[in-house]
Amino acid sequence: MRTRHLLLPAAWLLCQATLAAAAASTAPATEAVPAAPAAPPAARQQQLVRMVRQDCGACHGMQLTGGLGPALTPQALADKPLDSMTAVIVHGRPGTPMPPWRGLLTEAEARWIAHTLAQGMPEERTPR
Repeated sequence: MRTRHLLLPAAWLLCQATLAAAAASTAPATEAVPAAPAAPPAARQQQLVRMVRQDCGACHGMQLTGGLGPALTPQALADKPLDSMTAVIVHGRPGTPMPPWRGLLTEAEARWIAHTLAQGMPEERTPR
C-alpha cells in the first residue's frame, strides 16, 4: 500500500505539469495580427472572388451567410486562425461536403482567400 501513496503525489505532479504546459501552449498569442498574405495579380483576384462567390456560395450561401456550409462572414470567422482556414480550403474536410480545392488553387491563393474572407469578401465585379 505504501507504494500507492508514493505514486499518487507523483501522478498529481505529472498531471499538473502537463496541464500547465497545455495551458501555456493554448494561451492567446500576444503577438500582432499576421501580415496580409501576398495578393495575387488583379486579374487572378477577380477570378478568385468569382470562384468564392459562385462555387463556395453554392454551399455557404450566395451572400456567404451560411447554407449547407457555415457562414463565411468576418463575424463568423473572427476566432478562426488563418492557417486553419487555409488548410480547410486546400484540403477540404473529410467526411463532410467540403471538398479540397488544391487542384484549382495554390496554397498562397487559398491563404489570400482565407484572409480576404476574414476581412470581408468583396462583391463580384460584373463585366460591362
